[in-house]
Amino acid sequence: MSRTKGGASRRAFLKAGAVAAAAPFPASAQTPADPQLARLKAARRVVLRGGVVLTLDRQIGDFVRADVLIEDGKIREVRPDIQVSAESAEIIDATNRIVTPGFVDTHSHSYQGLLRGFLPNGVVYPDYDRDIQNNITSRYTPSDAWAGVLVTALGMIDMGTTCVVDISQVAHTPEHSDANIQALRDAGIRAVFAYSRGLGPAAKYPADLARMKVAHFSSADQLLTPALAVSTDPKVFAMARELDVRAVLHIRLNSAPLIALARAGLMKPGDEYVHCAHLNDEAWRAIRDSGGRTSHSPPLEMAMGHGFPAIQDALDHGMRPSLSCDHAATVGMDMFGMMRTAFNLQRLGIQQRQRNGEQNTPPLLTCREVLEFATIEGARCAALDHKTGTLTPGKDADLLMLRYDDPNIWPLNNACSAVVNLMNPGHVENVFVAGKVRNWRGALVDVDRARVLSLVAAARDSVVRKSGLPMNLLG
Repeated sequence: MSRTKGGASRRAFLKAGAVAAAAPFPASAQTPADPQLARLKAARRVVLRGGVVLTLDRQIGDFVRADVLIEDGKIREVRPDIQVSAESAEIIDATNRIVTPGFVDTHSHSYQGLLRGFLPNGVVYPDYDRDIQNNITSRYTPSDAWAGVLVTALGMIDMGTTCVVDISQVAHTPEHSDANIQALRDAGIRAVFAYSRGLGPAAKYPADLARMKVAHFSSADQLLTPALAVSTDPKVFAMARELDVRAVLHIRLNSAPLIALARAGLMKPGDEYVHCAHLNDEAWRAIRDSGGRTSHSPPLEMAMGHGFPAIQDALDHGMRPSLSCDHAATVGMDMFGMMRTAFNLQRLGIQQRQRNGEQNTPPLLTCREVLEFATIEGARCAALDHKTGTLTPGKDADLLMLRYDDPNIWPLNNACSAVVNLMNPGHVENVFVAGKVRNWRGALVDVDRARVLSLVAAARDSVVRKSGLPMNLLG
């Protein structure tokens, strides 16, 4: 049994075959009284029957009504009227449901799950840097890091995100890093662990990634993969090359170091660049020509002063952006909100240019394109598009069933529009990661909700108390 310093462990709150006392929202969905869930957890083959299917694979197309066959955790077929018997497969009625790939969030400081809404009106300078990066973060124990990452990952699954690039800047010791990885594993989410810096003399960044690759990432056929969160220091970038992992870089205000990295030949295909606001054309060309991908956090970037989200800059340079939450200390982490913001922001910018008399402006984004940003483009940014991002036979079954027979959605007139512009996390009914059901009828599966809430609240209380910062519940 894996255990983090401070005594927290998986068995403390995640229990195989969840019992009524361990039931999350709502209790009735998780008890043995739901026989379909019990069958589903044991099934080798599952059919989602009769849903609106958005594969987001342009070679396969989308379907007004089709079935999805999952076998041994992978998508085997997507087409109308797949013939299987109830004895050979568990059949889930997808009537009045939209079936889509799971969302991919390409940039999350997941350890800050303890701090949701803690900085409601803050900006990046000075509030975030002063209070969170340089104060509260230093107070985390390994068990605090575990609790923060865990509640973020569970929350993401609950809201339809099946894959995340986690850049948790809390690697104060190797034990902190191990706890971070364990929390991702415990939650059952697909994740890129982008090993990042920590604080204090016991931090082993970046060299400790060599140990972690052996200890935690020995197989390519697992939900977790490694990367290195880097700075513009050429030595750190070179470490990513030496360790044969992707580099993940926050970059906003200064193009010159990025251009220097390109000229030194250190930027490689698959590297990820976060935010990218304020970059000049040469820096953008360096990202594009090296085969890099970009991640953008429109709600956070606008709220906290990072700069105008660079989605149109990416498009103007022939790139397809991905979307990410960044952190929850100020804004929400749900992909529905991120998609809606990206859709509205890009269209506002283009139409304002048109009203100002500009000719030959770029095209307005469509709902389908924005849904691709949240799924297949996210998978490409995470270098996991061979496994996830579309409902393509042969890929892992990371997918969602979204309910559209609620009065706030019904009647369905356009599926992509419903997902991007009408839905919210409350419409997430079922979530599968690699074919395993992680959320069933709106409830997390095999999670002791009361235990999780208790551990997370205790960890929050501890780090905030040690920080000396006041809690402001009503301000």
